[in-house]
Amino acid sequence: MLRLALALLLLAALPIRAETEVDVELVLAVDVSRSMSPYELEIQRRGYAEALTSDEVLGVIGEGFLGRIALTYVEWAGSGSTRTVAGWTLIETREEAEAFANRLTAEFRPSLRRTSISGAIRDAADLFDGNGFTSFRRVIDVSGDGPNNHGGPVTEARDAALARGIVINGLPLMTREGYGGMWHIDDLDRYYLDCVIGGPGAFVIPVTDWAQFAAAVRRKLVLEIAGLPPRVVPAQMAAPSGGYDCLIGEKIWDQNRGRLNWTLP
Repeated sequence: MLRLALALLLLAALPIRAETEVDVELVLAVDVSRSMSPYELEIQRRGYAEALTSDEVLGVIGEGFLGRIALTYVEWAGSGSTRTVAGWTLIETREEAEAFANRLTAEFRPSLRRTSISGAIRDAADLFDGNGFTSFRRVIDVSGDGPNNHGGPVTEARDAALARGIVINGLPLMTREGYGGMWHIDDLDRYYLDCVIGGPGAFVIPVTDWAQFAAAVRRKLVLEIAGLPPRVVPAQMAAPSGGYDCLIGEKIWDQNRGRLNWTLP
């Protein structure tokens, strides 16, 4: 009995690891597959850094119920190749946002092979576990320039994340400046709508020109932090059609297998 009492006293004396409550926990999952050019890789990092320190984004953070968010930035390509650029960070002030942005632009690493949106979603969903924060909204923000072609069906990863109460939004990059023209699809925005995003208020904001990128990221972050869907959605993008072939990326991969290695996304 004495030993039990001592053990209970010791447990009571241990510090309780409290989680910090925030308005939203947000994973920025950014495509760095080989179809992305070095210019595109750099403009993504700089675009997110610019958006995170903008008055619009900082303003909506401050207007939140708690006035703070938790944020992490990861890059992904093939299944199992997700890498963290900036780990979970509390963003409450301009100084904290600027410090986070500086980590994004401190160095630029090379691209990786294949395109596994499914792997990116699975890895991003796991990042919420034990991250030191708690909120009513957990969001994965996926950007990419092509359909899934590695790591299992994207719909399975999406549905598993949705079952955990996670919202997935999309930023399809519909530019044509990279190396992987053979892997692109013309309606990537529709693919993201039908196959990638999901959850209450989930949305897609396409980027068709890199000059639009920073503004698109800024708009997307404002909507995600505020918990609002876009006010204007093109009629053809209003809702998933339910008829899209979500394995189109895997089929394109099979058709083009055997091409030169440097072309593989």
